[in-house]
Amino acid sequence: MKKSTSSIDKEIGTRVRMRRISIGMSQEKLGEMLGLTFQQVQKYEKGMNRISVGRLVDIAKILGVDIHFFFNGIKSGKAEPGFAEEESTPYIADVMSTPEGLQLIRTFTSIKSAKVRKSIVQLVASLAAQDEQERSS
Repeated sequence: MKKSTSSIDKEIGTRVRMRRISIGMSQEKLGEMLGLTFQQVQKYEKGMNRISVGRLVDIAKILGVDIHFFFNGIKSGKAEPGFAEEESTPYIADVMSTPEGLQLIRTFTSIKSAKVRKSIVQLVASLAAQDEQERSS
């Protein structure tokens, strides 16, 4: 009997996808480097198939991140309803699933100047506050 995947498998898959996209790598290229088909990479990223620890170490090396990148902030065990993160806080997977989010991440990560990146964050925060204010008026 095949074990089903969990929300943690989906979260790790989302982080693989996020990092792969942010460095401009295709599923085909990642699959090639791992000796897999792009369909297998796709199943990993969607959380349909579990990623073994050994494979995740290989993925981390290829994507240029520490293995902890895939686990930071993941809660173990099942959360009770009402104890999850606030629904009003945008979730990275939601942002990464939109064309605008992907474009924003790609473009933002290409900016080398910390000063410019900080200015962009301040601008986005200001626009979000303005949007919130307009919606509550």
